[in-house]
Order: sequence, then C-alpha cells, then structure tokens
Amino acid sequence: MTTPTTPKLSQAEKKQMRSAARLYAVQALFQMESTGQTITGICREFESHRFGATYDEGELAEGDVDHFRALVDHAVNHQALIDQMTDRALVAKWPIDRIDPVLRALFRAAGAELTQMATPPKVAITEFVDVAKAFFPEGKEPKFVNAVLDHMAREAKPSAF
Repeated sequence: MTTPTTPKLSQAEKKQMRSAARLYAVQALFQMESTGQTITGICREFESHRFGATYDEGELAEGDVDHFRALVDHAVNHQALIDQMTDRALVAKWPIDRIDPVLRALFRAAGAELTQMATPPKVAITEFVDVAKAFFPEGKEPKFVNAVLDHMAREAKPSAF
C-alpha cells in the first residue's frame, strides 16, 4: 500500500510562499484592526478562503501557513514593543497612530519578523518593501517603508549591520 506524498517544493517556491504569507499577514492585521476580529478567526478565514483562492482577477499565491501564523501571532503579542520601535523610527509629528492603517499593519508584521524571527534584516526589509509596492504601486510609500524598516532593523538587530 502506498501513501500519497507531498511534493517537494523548490527553494523558489518556498520563497514565494513566504512572500505571499507576508502580504497576507499585512492584510490580516489590517482587517483585524478595522473589524476587531480575533487572531483565531482571522487566521482561519485567510487559510480557508484566501490562500490559493481563484478570483476573476486571477489566482492568489499559496502562502506559507506557518510563517503567516507566526507573523500575525508575534505582531499581536508584541504589538506594544513593535509600535514603540516604529514610533522611534518615525518623525515626531507622525506617530504610528497617525499613519495610514495599511502602513501600520505592514510595520507591525515587519516588526514581528525583525524582532521575533530569525530572518536576516535585509531580507525582511526587501520583502516588506515589495509588499508596500503591492499596496502603493505609484506612491512614495515604498521608500518611506524602506527608511523606517532600516531604522527598526538597526535597533532590533544591530549586530547584523
């Protein structure tokens, strides 16, 4: 009797799934803030209905569920630390509660990865700048995100620079 095996993923496929997980984490954190949903509810919704879903516009990428859960969980459980770090990276006139809610969600997800996970800071920064480009393709936000995340990464992991 043979058992079905999960196909082995290439490094490129794994990277794409982690990238998708980051995008989904930002969307989930934004949605949690705007609707008041719980971590359990939001994770269940995203894993059941968003990962790999097909819409008129095309198919969404399959996300790395473990990476997604870790980002959302760490962002929520370490939100005060991450928000304080983000505030220190922002100019005094623009504290985190005054910035765009999508950027706030992005900084929380990125902050979770920078402070709670083993991802090299330069990788996390590049990945979240790409997420910013997905949400703000025509704007200056990706450059702003790069500057803020660079500041946060230098604080979180100074030995990496």
